[in-house]
Amino acid sequence: MFFRRKKDEPEFSQEDLDYLGRFNRFLSEAEMRQMEELKLQNKIDFGEAKIVMKLHGTKVIPAVRALSSEAEDFAEKCNLRVKKQVQKILFERFAENAHHALPQLIASHIVGMEDIKAAVALQLFAKDPVHILLLGDPGTGKTDILRSAADLAPIATFGLGSGTTGAGLVGTYKGFEFSPGLLPQAHQGICAIDELNLLKEESRAGLYNAMEKGFVTYDKGGTHERMNAVVNILATANPKGDRFVETRRLWDVKKQIPFDPALMTRFHLVFLVNKPNTLQFEQIAKSITEKSFDDATEADTQFIKNYIAQAKKLNVRFPKDLEQDIVTFVQLLKKQERTFLVEITPRTVVGFMNMVKASARMNFRPKVEKQDIERVKLIFNRCLYTGLV
Repeated sequence: MFFRRKKDEPEFSQEDLDYLGRFNRFLSEAEMRQMEELKLQNKIDFGEAKIVMKLHGTKVIPAVRALSSEAEDFAEKCNLRVKKQVQKILFERFAENAHHALPQLIASHIVGMEDIKAAVALQLFAKDPVHILLLGDPGTGKTDILRSAADLAPIATFGLGSGTTGAGLVGTYKGFEFSPGLLPQAHQGICAIDELNLLKEESRAGLYNAMEKGFVTYDKGGTHERMNAVVNILATANPKGDRFVETRRLWDVKKQIPFDPALMTRFHLVFLVNKPNTLQFEQIAKSITEKSFDDATEADTQFIKNYIAQAKKLNVRFPKDLEQDIVTFVQLLKKQERTFLVEITPRTVVGFMNMVKASARMNFRPKVEKQDIERVKLIFNRCLYTGLV
């Protein structure tokens, strides 16, 4: 409701009334009264701002421009309030389709790998650790997925296994000041490590601690530092010999895994990434020619960062009546463990639970539903059943 003017006071133009009507959706009554007064005093003017996004198209929102220094704070506050309110509306719309839209933003130029992209998309919403390893030949797009996920995450670090040391992961002193490494910098976010197989064995202690305990320590020269590092590790690795041998035998592939069980069992999901065969390559080529891959705009990326940050504030509840569903599923997996590339351990259950909660967060829901469990089951099945014999 607009502030009513006295008969002897100036009137608003029809254009001004239209703008006031648009602002009225987003501002309080007190703010609307102040806006009317400042406009009649010619201390502010109305205009529009455009938000160009691939996700939502171009959104045009009303904006305030200060014409005097005393109105600058008011204009800035109103514009920020409008943007936040519009963002809230867009969040609610996006939540309905997030599970479909978000994976498509991860390395959108790479055709295929839908299961990997779906898993990584969930990892972005995990408050409790979810660790994912992409294991496969060079040139399969693994690095692109890492970089894309790190770009979308509100908090993320990216490092190369070949160029990272224990100090690079944990931190070191520069003079009298401690400089945190990749792991503590990524606290509550994603730590992406490319070619993890090239990280030297003696440099992995900090990684083990972060993945299992959620903190890292620095002990040198009588100095002790302990830093929180609750992180989601997203890593790539090439097999021993750099490429997998031509085989469909599980045992042959296992012999080329570049890590010992101490590290492998810390990953909740290990995807075997192969180069496409002739038929798959033809399908990919067809998809590329039929689709256009428009890069996400800067506004898209910022929108996703804000969306994830807001969603991760939710403390998701897990209904008791759904717990048995997970227990039954994991028991079934344990019985078929010999056919998988990795072991099924209690960590598998923890990772599954964390991903299910992340699925609810992705839809901005505070409670896990049956669909979240089914969604994560599908990802685990497609990850574990490699087709190797």
